[in-house]
Amino acid sequence: MSADPATAGPRRLVVLRHGRTAFNAEQRIQGQHDVDLDETGHDQAAAAAPYVAAYRPTRLVTSDLARAQQTAAYVAKETGLEPEPDPRLREGHLGERQLLTHAEYAALAPAEFAAFVAGDWDVVPGGEPLAAVRARVAEALADLLAATPPGETTVAVSHGGAIIRGVAALLGWPAEAERTLRAPGNCHWLVLEQRDRTVLAGYGLTPISSSEAL
Repeated sequence: MSADPATAGPRRLVVLRHGRTAFNAEQRIQGQHDVDLDETGHDQAAAAAPYVAAYRPTRLVTSDLARAQQTAAYVAKETGLEPEPDPRLREGHLGERQLLTHAEYAALAPAEFAAFVAGDWDVVPGGEPLAAVRARVAEALADLLAATPPGETTVAVSHGGAIIRGVAALLGWPAEAERTLRAPGNCHWLVLEQRDRTVLAGYGLTPISSSEAL
């Protein structure tokens, strides 16, 4: 028998950023370039997974890029859930600047790089428009929340830039406001809850900082 929505508690979506990659460590631009976790990234995912599993999720969805799928595998091990790939959770495509280090990008196009690090990814030649990133990630998050029964939790594994843009758009914030959010660290997570409205219930959570009663 299904739970009474009035008493079951909110729908919950835990959005987890992937673990570290060599590109992260080198400050090299990844975008949608497919990069594996490095040793530290595997350690981060293994450490975070039991804390994410403590939310007792009933569904696990992940970006289809390797670094996200490898992170999701640790959550799957702790929960017994089968990860479901959703390409809408991918990072934004960063066009001609993918594979460059920050230092290389700054030397190549200083003004463009300054705008990029300030959050204006639309300056990137050949990049995915930010409006498109916002729309696809927000759509994915909204669909996941809508499909989560009241009182249950879904986990989604995604990417730093995608998370900022998608969450801000889902909450109805103006595009300028997303720049007030710092990208979650590797294997940090946030919590969205939904009853009559969607709220940001936690942000930048880590195995150290996560102490809410579940």
